[in-house]
Parts: sequence; C-alpha cells; structure tokens
Amino acid sequence: MALTPVEIRHLHPPTRFFGYNRGHTDGLFDEIAASFEDVWRERADLADKVEQLETDLVRYKELESLLRTTLISAERASAELKEQARREAELILTEARTEARRLQREAFVENERLLVESRKLKLAMRIALESLDDVAPDGDDVKEQPEAADDGQNTWPGEREAA
Repeated sequence: MALTPVEIRHLHPPTRFFGYNRGHTDGLFDEIAASFEDVWRERADLADKVEQLETDLVRYKELESLLRTTLISAERASAELKEQARREAELILTEARTEARRLQREAFVENERLLVESRKLKLAMRIALESLDDVAPDGDDVKEQPEAADDGQNTWPGEREAA
C-alpha cells in the first residue's frame, strides 16, 4: 500500500511504557520505504518518458523544419515554373503574331500580283474578242473601221504584219 506524504505526516505509532512500539514502528518504516521505492521507481519511469518525449519533440521539430523548407522550395519552384511558362507563352504569341503579319503581307502581295495578272488577262481577252469581231463570217478580213493609233500593244503579232 502506497502512502501519501499527508498520510505519513499524520501517522502516530502506538506508544508503550518506554517509547514507541518497536514492531509496529518497524512495520511503518518498511511500509514507508516500500512506498518511497514505488514513488522513486515511478519517478524514474516518468523521467525516462519525459526524456523520450523530449527526444521525439526535437525530432518532430526537425521534421517540421524540413517540411517547411521543402514547402518553401516547392512554392518557389512553382512560381519560377509559372513565370517561365508565362514568358514562353508571350514568346509564342509574339512569334505567332509576327508570322501572321508576314503571311498577311505575303497574301496582300500575292493578291496584288493576281489582280495585275487578272487585268492583263482581261485586256488580252478583250483584244482577242475585238479581233474576232473584226473578222467577218464570210471570210472578209477586216471590217472597215477608222484606224486607231497602233502602239503595238493592242494587236497580236500576226495582226501587225497583216496591217
């Protein structure tokens, strides 16, 4: 049976004619010693447990620090990747816009070239149609028309020789 400090203070061993009852007093001391041993053992166990908990606490603090450092590094890497992706996207957009302008200019130049070619073909067709109108269906070479100034551009090579 473990005794508390209060119980020990209130113990009053029985007395005899010349002092305390020796057997009873010795029993009380044995009981007090056993109780003290139990408390001492429990104290040692608790000290071991406190030491283990302190060791665990240090390990967990180190782990927390490592996790915090890892999280900060991951956030930094994420921010750098986002910035790099943004720069690459801007570069791609710039290149795409440049290519679009180049294609637009080429298309405009090609359109102008086709318009000029179309005008030349229309003129050539008009001249050809006019020369066909000048030839009579009964074989006459040319209808009588006032002669226009011949600059050599509105006639076919064979027509210049015939005139």
